[in-house]
Amino acid sequence: MIIGVPREVKDHEYRVGMIPAGAKELVMGGHEVLIEAGAGEGPGILDSEYEDVGAKIVSSADEVWARAEMVVKVKEPVAVEYPRIRDGQILFTYLHLAPLPDLTDVLLEKRVTGIAYETITDRRGQLPLLTPMSEVAGRMAVLVGAYYLQRPYGGRGTLLSGVPGVPPGDVVIIGGGIVGLNAAKIALGLGAHVSILENNLARMRELDNIFHGQVATVASNHHNLISGMQRADILVGAVLIPGRSAPKLVTREDLKEMKPRSVVVDVAVDQGGCFETTRPTTHSDPVYEVDGVRHYCVANMPGAVPRTSTFALVNATLPYTLALAGKGVEQATADDPGLLEGVNTYAGHITCRPVAESQNRDYKPFEALI
Repeated sequence: MIIGVPREVKDHEYRVGMIPAGAKELVMGGHEVLIEAGAGEGPGILDSEYEDVGAKIVSSADEVWARAEMVVKVKEPVAVEYPRIRDGQILFTYLHLAPLPDLTDVLLEKRVTGIAYETITDRRGQLPLLTPMSEVAGRMAVLVGAYYLQRPYGGRGTLLSGVPGVPPGDVVIIGGGIVGLNAAKIALGLGAHVSILENNLARMRELDNIFHGQVATVASNHHNLISGMQRADILVGAVLIPGRSAPKLVTREDLKEMKPRSVVVDVAVDQGGCFETTRPTTHSDPVYEVDGVRHYCVANMPGAVPRTSTFALVNATLPYTLALAGKGVEQATADDPGLLEGVNTYAGHITCRPVAESQNRDYKPFEALI
């Protein structure tokens, strides 16, 4: 199979979908790997490092898309890339289609096999390709929140750790999954007072054991949410329903309960965000203010730390890339039901029920189309 890896074009997206070690495995498997010149520049990977393992450097994204049978990326295609997508192509990347009807239209029209990192599951029902980036985004959430709490950047002027005689700041996290867990680790390490709102009692017990009671676990309901918002210096949205748009848990009216110049960080922005006031931002223009509350809603947070993110991501994606390239989509998904969960579009149909329901469109199981 011919595998193409274009340079990412989303604003300040510095990650790349393949590392030299992965390219070597594909070449050793008899596949042809095309890398757009300069694609690895963000994480510090030279074109020569890809060439040394047998990959081919091509001069343009147009050539990558035109020649590749399967395109491996990091982020969903943006409008400038839509014309490059070929009919019947395999696209293996984060798609986050639920809030993106225009991209969905393109994939359906061109009968693209769209396989989304974020909906692939493993034998435990976990999300192995979303996990590494959720770890990065969760850890970044508190760091960027702490940055924008500084008064020169529009914040309250609160130091999360406090100092002797002055209490620490409050970090409130909505959701106790991978993002929430990692946000709590960093917040606790910085010395903040940390609480996590979670609606799963078993998960609350797990978190309590992990943090030895140093992080407060709070049953997630509207009363407790408002209470947390009233004391929060940083409020982190860390809610995920795989494949679906994130639920809007915080309304604009609720936002008025927060302290002036406090900061919200919505890590769920890729799926539409869990704050009513969320709108996607970029690393070029990351924050905006609503009713006196600073909002950080960058849709590709891990792109700011591409060295760490790229290697963490490809470590997770490579086994699936090898399976798809070596077996083809039909056989690879037959052998791995978790990979089947990643197929969001196929042969002009939406094959992921949560995406179809989020967009009020028809759903057709992948198995019915092959």
